[in-house]
Amino acid sequence: MTPPPHPPHPQARPRRTADAAPGRRQPGRPGADAPDQRERVLDAAIACWVEHGIAATTLRRIADRAEVNPALLHYYFGDKAQLREAVIEARILPAFEGLRARIAGEGNDVAGLVAGFVQGVGALVAAHPWLPALWVREVLCEGGGLRDVLFERLGPQLPLMMAGRFAEARARGELNADLDPRLLMVSLVGLTLFPIAGAPVWRQLFGAGDLDFDALRLHTLALLDRGLELPAMPSEETR
Repeated sequence: MTPPPHPPHPQARPRRTADAAPGRRQPGRPGADAPDQRERVLDAAIACWVEHGIAATTLRRIADRAEVNPALLHYYFGDKAQLREAVIEARILPAFEGLRARIAGEGNDVAGLVAGFVQGVGALVAAHPWLPALWVREVLCEGGGLRDVLFERLGPQLPLMMAGRFAEARARGELNADLDPRLLMVSLVGLTLFPIAGAPVWRQLFGAGDLDFDALRLHTLALLDRGLELPAMPSEETR
């Protein structure tokens, strides 16, 4: 007679698979430190864009920079285009909001608008030092991945708004009639963002390591206020 099979030991349990092990997350799911990871990914994307450009930056490169699993990027952002939009919404647009609010509070006074813009750009770059290099690479260079952000989102809020106020001031006789309001805005950008972006070059060229961004701000305001005015030359009678 064949003996009945032995019943399972009362302490026996189904064997766990590796994926079901306690404390292990399913692939792509965020853990308890998920908010911090998401912020690290956004910061890592900015850093990679500055160094390599948006087109050349892969999700894996960003994940490596943020020290997270690439699956986490797909969980939060889906794909590269959605990550780009998230960076714009969470980093780039908020960075410019303070500058926009500062300019809006200056009213229609030309001197206040100019000073507010110069000082505001200085504060903007101090808080977001990555901005000038990213702006040059991804907005000014042909094929830049953020040019549409300027045209569609930032343009109406800042440069077009300021150019419009300058045009109104010129119509009231409060601005030099020889100045084109649009080119005045171009000049302001050229005197602020560009020198900051090029600081490593001109500091080395001129041995100007002693000049910080506050010195640059004061220089820019003096240049805009008084231009290249020279002291009066002595006349023949006074020589």
